[in-house]
Amino acid sequence: MKIYRRILPVCCLMAIGLAAIAQVENAGGVRRRSERDKKKNQSAGAVITDRMQGFYEAKPAHDADLEYMRQIYRQIDLSKAANTPLYYPEDVIDGQENLFRLILRQVVDGKLPAYEYLDGREVFTDQYKINVADMLDRFDIYYQKAKGSTEKNPKFTIEEADIPSGQVQKYYIIEKWEFDKRSNRMKTRVEAICPVLTRTGEFGGETPFPMFWVKFDALRPWLSQQYVFLNDDNNLARYSLDDYFNLGMYDGDIYKTRNLRNLSMVQMYPDEDMLKRAQDSIDNRLRTFGKDLWVPTREEYLAQKEKEAEQAAKLASGDSIPDRTVASENEVSAPVKTTKSRRSSRATKKRSQPKVKKAPAPKSNQGNSNASKSVRRRKR
Repeated sequence: MKIYRRILPVCCLMAIGLAAIAQVENAGGVRRRSERDKKKNQSAGAVITDRMQGFYEAKPAHDADLEYMRQIYRQIDLSKAANTPLYYPEDVIDGQENLFRLILRQVVDGKLPAYEYLDGREVFTDQYKINVADMLDRFDIYYQKAKGSTEKNPKFTIEEADIPSGQVQKYYIIEKWEFDKRSNRMKTRVEAICPVLTRTGEFGGETPFPMFWVKFDALRPWLSQQYVFLNDDNNLARYSLDDYFNLGMYDGDIYKTRNLRNLSMVQMYPDEDMLKRAQDSIDNRLRTFGKDLWVPTREEYLAQKEKEAEQAAKLASGDSIPDRTVASENEVSAPVKTTKSRRSSRATKKRSQPKVKKAPAPKSNQGNSNASKSVRRRKR
């Protein structure tokens, strides 16, 4: 009986303690997620908070801090191997979706603002926001109004089979190249992305239809949660789509630069060879702009002078090409100096030329009394 009296208070204290711990956990929001909660989160997609959105918003540099700025328009062709992570998978597989599905879903749900494509006169203000319903009607995308849709906050539902992700074969992006005087660095950032529908016309030609612009900073929270693998050798998804754009892993051609006349590169350079040279020249100037501003150190200056002196000495010795690589059919040999090759060519010429016997000199007439004899080696 005494034992029961001692055990009963201990059990009551333990029950009170467990109840208090449960109340603390419930008050702090510690709760195991049920299967219903998991399905709800998967159907709603990634939850982006205002704090997370503010983390990815980058403040533009002030004009007083910039030494140089250039705005570049690039075309990303998804048929290139470097750009395939933006196209695949065509359908949603294990929660993975391509870039167009991700963008369209956020635009249709009203979470991501989209702006009109104005062909070089892009203005990202509320005045130029698109009407989602008009955009879907314009590109013949079938939709239905979702539950909770209002006039101020319209929401739409699009079936997976009605999303034309296979027709989006290109993207337009706006790049900004800025040289910041505070950090003395050339910075590159993507400002906006535009999906481009490619459809076949009545006569068989393919026509591109730019849909709308979305600001890259507003899209980054969703891009950071979508991981892709970049090649077939390593199937581990190590980079997110946000890393893909920030690290410049895409392969895009310049189709336009910001200019006063608002002309595209094709209009400025109609010839294909001239167009290619102009694109390469612009790329080269942008990538080497920061290097041309630095003054070389003493060690770099002396190394450059030594290299120039060696080249000058080789040229002075008669070597018009100081170092060149001679390639054979099977392998590529090491750099060979041209002086050696010239000597070898001279030797081969000497070997190839046949030896010509000299004609014997005419003998002098010893019986001639008038002939004079040499007295240089005569003993005295």
